[in-house]
Amino acid sequence: MIRSLWVVLNMLVSTFVLSLITVIAALLKHRGGMYQWTARSWSNWVLWASGARVKVEGMEHLRFDRPQIIASNHQSWFDVWALAANIPKRYRFIAKEELRRIPLFGLAWESAGHISVNRKDRAQSIRALDEAAELMRGDNSAVVIFPEGTRSPTGELLPFKKGAFMMALRTGIEIVPAAVLGSRAVQKKGDWRVRPGTIIVRFGPPIDSSRFDEEHREELMLVVRERIEHMLNVPAPMIG
Repeated sequence: MIRSLWVVLNMLVSTFVLSLITVIAALLKHRGGMYQWTARSWSNWVLWASGARVKVEGMEHLRFDRPQIIASNHQSWFDVWALAANIPKRYRFIAKEELRRIPLFGLAWESAGHISVNRKDRAQSIRALDEAAELMRGDNSAVVIFPEGTRSPTGELLPFKKGAFMMALRTGIEIVPAAVLGSRAVQKKGDWRVRPGTIIVRFGPPIDSSRFDEEHREELMLVVRERIEHMLNVPAPMIG
C-alpha cells in the first residue's frame, strides 16, 4: 500500500510539473526535442517510483530513416510508460479523445503533438489518422497505437480494432509489432495497487503494409496479431 501511495504521489507531481513545462514550451513555440524529453522524463519518473525495471529487445527494428507504426498489446498503464521511456526516435501516441479533457495534462498531450481520436466519430478518426501520417512523413517519426483499444483484464489479446491498419493501408507505412510483458504484474487493470517488477518490451521485424490492400485488411491484422502473440509467448530471460 505504501508503494502504491508513493507512486500516486509521484505520478501527480510529475504529471503537473512536466505538463506545465510542455505547455510553456508550446506557448514559446519551441520546436526542438523538449516534448520528447518531457515524455521520457515523465515515464522514467513513474517507472522509478514504482520500482519497475524495463528490458528492451529488438531495438534494431526501430529505424530513424522512415516513418513507422508501432502496434503493441495493452495489459496495463505501465505499457505506456515502458514504451514512452524507451522508444529512441520521435514518437506520438494515438489514444482516445477523453485524454484531452484531463486538466493541464490534456493541453500538454495536445501541445506535444500526440493524436486524439473520437471513437464515435469515424470521419474525425480518419482525419486524425491522416494528419498523423502527414506528421510522420515529415519527420520520419513513429506513431504508437494499441490495436486492442483498451487494456486486457486477463493479459490475453483482445480483438483488434481497425484504426492502425487503415492508416497503414492508406499510407504504405510499415508496422512494427511490439509486445510488452510483465506490466500486468506491476499493475492490473482495475487494481490501484502497484508492485515492483520487470517489464520486457519486444520490438519485432517491420511488416511491409504496402504488400496489402484494403481488401486484405483482415490478413494484415492477422499477421500483426500472430507476430505479437509469438513475442508474448517467447519465455522471458532471467534477469538478475
